[in-house]
Amino acid sequence: MNYAERLLQKFEKRDAVIGVVGLGYVGLPLAVEKAKAGFHVIGFDIQQSRVDQVNNGINYIGDVVDEDLHEMVKQGRLMATTDYARIAEVDAVAIAVPTPLDEHHQPDTSYVENSANEVAKYAHEGMLVVLESTTYPGTTEEIVKPALEKKGLVVGETVFVAYSPERVDPGNKQFKTKNTPKVVGGVTKTCTKVAAAMYRAVLEGDVHEVSSPAVAEMEKIFENTFRHINIALANEMAILCERMGIDVWEVIEAAKTKPYGFMAFYPGPGLGGHCIPIDPFYLTWKAREYNYHTRLIELAGEINNAMPEYVVNRAMLILNEEGKAMRGSKVAVLGVAYKKDIDDVRESPVLKIVELLEQYGAEFSVVDPYVPSFRACNRVIETVELTPELLEQSDLVLITTDHSNIDYEMVARHSRVVFDTRNAMKGVSKPAKYVKL
Repeated sequence: MNYAERLLQKFEKRDAVIGVVGLGYVGLPLAVEKAKAGFHVIGFDIQQSRVDQVNNGINYIGDVVDEDLHEMVKQGRLMATTDYARIAEVDAVAIAVPTPLDEHHQPDTSYVENSANEVAKYAHEGMLVVLESTTYPGTTEEIVKPALEKKGLVVGETVFVAYSPERVDPGNKQFKTKNTPKVVGGVTKTCTKVAAAMYRAVLEGDVHEVSSPAVAEMEKIFENTFRHINIALANEMAILCERMGIDVWEVIEAAKTKPYGFMAFYPGPGLGGHCIPIDPFYLTWKAREYNYHTRLIELAGEINNAMPEYVVNRAMLILNEEGKAMRGSKVAVLGVAYKKDIDDVRESPVLKIVELLEQYGAEFSVVDPYVPSFRACNRVIETVELTPELLEQSDLVLITTDHSNIDYEMVARHSRVVFDTRNAMKGVSKPAKYVKL
């Protein structure tokens, strides 16, 4: 029996030990699902605090059910460590570490490189290594594969390497890690077969096999670029509609009635999260290697990145109509998370908005029932409770995240001026002055 057949048998019998490198928004849900499927899972992270929380059954990721984590730890199916030497104990390992941009908007693959080198240091024959981090096409074969080959392992024969992009949508009530279809592309056909078998043993969603890691890497970038560009179109339409005196939200609702050829995307104060604001720039960077300029992607980035400043400028004009300057005005900002009903502030456009408010001299307070504090303006900012007094004392209420648990009727009753960038008050009564993006 060769190494591939042994792994396939282990995945079928659920007696493989699986490692997950990186216990964040992607890694922890994946580790829990693998444990629930019957595997023994070791999570690896460089943050001791995360490791301690996991080992104590304490959840810190919204998409993980508290009871699931606690039960898997209690049963001994899931544990975490900072000791990467324990990679030697696993049959398969998934790498799910951050892939941010540097200060020049170029890919920072240092987390992937460091993780690949750590895995390679303790890798052994008969192991599967899968990269899940969103990255540019070519990363798996340019970084992960060579790291393992330096140890003398033969990819496709003694070790198996694949790419399978994460598809985590924080706060999505319908699609979670368990039931979201998975794309898998291996360096060889055998690599693809082995990796696909592991995911089929864990997930309920379809596992779609592609011909190479590069196809799977490009597929993930394409998914997020698709959203990036369409949101930019919605934002540009919002700017134009405002100048023409047309309600862009009504326009989109009307367009949605077409049963084919249209998919609704909505404007907002800018893009947030780890994927959409970042991933397209991985592709624009890689495209330069092939002497190609991704004009549409970069233009979409310009539009979306300009939205926080557009929102603040609109807020300034709204205050001006009330006979007030931005400097010295009290602004209540409702929401700092980058999307509704989650606690994630990564790349949130609201971070830029509050920095601009401070720069222009506004006195702002931030309300977010999911986020007790966040870092902006070179300091930690504590959020406050939404109260009638806060609303009544504010010269402007700026809705930046449409959380479901914010009392918009209270906002309507006690606010003088509301600028709603999310159409959050659709269907509820409106204050005396109500302006939408």
